[in-house]
Amino acid sequence: MAKALLLVGLGLGWGCSPATSEPTPVPSTTTSTRTANPDTRRVVVVINTKSPDSQAVGAYYMDKRGIPADAAIHIACPPGEEISRTDFDVLIATPVREKIKQLGRRTDFVVLTQGVPIRIGDKWGPSVDSMLAGVPSPIKPITTINAENVNGAVHPYFQADEPFNSDKYSMWLVTRLTGPTVADAKALVDRSLKAEAGKGPFLFDQAANRNTEDYARLQTRMSEAVANLNRRGFQAELDEKPAFAAPGQPLMGYVSWGSNDGAFRADVYRQIKFKPGAIAETFVSTSARTFGPAQGGQSLIADLIRGGVTGVKGYVSEPYTFAMADPQVLFDRYTRGYTLAESFYAASPILKWKDLVIGDPICRPYPQKPSETGS
Repeated sequence: MAKALLLVGLGLGWGCSPATSEPTPVPSTTTSTRTANPDTRRVVVVINTKSPDSQAVGAYYMDKRGIPADAAIHIACPPGEEISRTDFDVLIATPVREKIKQLGRRTDFVVLTQGVPIRIGDKWGPSVDSMLAGVPSPIKPITTINAENVNGAVHPYFQADEPFNSDKYSMWLVTRLTGPTVADAKALVDRSLKAEAGKGPFLFDQAANRNTEDYARLQTRMSEAVANLNRRGFQAELDEKPAFAAPGQPLMGYVSWGSNDGAFRADVYRQIKFKPGAIAETFVSTSARTFGPAQGGQSLIADLIRGGVTGVKGYVSEPYTFAMADPQVLFDRYTRGYTLAESFYAASPILKWKDLVIGDPICRPYPQKPSETGS
């Protein structure tokens, strides 16, 4: 399926709304509990020296994963959730780009840590993560919501079915280790290391009020994801019942409309539990608007982090439906042995936009397999 055609299929409809210290010491390799993984040499970790939380999470991840000490990139920026465009360029993008250049080895994965801002405070409110992912790319950010602008922002790894290579694709895969607390962020690392290749269950919860226009395509892709998983021997369920689905056991994968489901129940959503290695997507416009305390508003992926998810995608401000992760591609890639970061980025079309991917980018619980299905 052509990439541009998928964007047309998703349409241009609205999304889901009814916006310096000393460097952190890296633990000695003699006491590290890291797990050997060749992917670790393709990772850099961004640590904000103005945030104790960032320093704690960064050091923890590098120790547990055995990330080389020279892969720590120390920045110094205000630790709030929003940053100006100028400060993003000067305090985040420039030092990351320069350090990666100095390393002299291929860097594919960039890990941001709790205490690094999540959103750029301008007219469009893009995520720091997606803008940083596009630093090496000539792609221009969306400035007008029309077909030319949107299709021009589709990145080259979208729908790819091969291992990621930043030299080939001229971008980085950026993910983030964060949560409501430092303990939640560290738990993402622990769950990644404990991840197992579970056969399920995978739950895809359709919404009765999302069957028109652009929403219908995402409903269809849920159905196709379930059919693909079940055909390959996994345990996947498509819930078409009007009630908001309440899984009775921990999940390996989850997709829903969150608070955009007309039958949404916050108490049910907050009780969803996950197995180590589980990933999720919710079609909710502002699901990653904050990881701090929040009253009201749309459902948050922070609740899924508390529930034990290992990887999840959210949006820091209105992304429109065309930016949502394609569930068919997401779960196909992940269960065929692609990394967490590769799976989310292959499923997500737009670069330099609103997206934010939570989790250890090199989490890979499933064995690598040749292509078993199309996109």
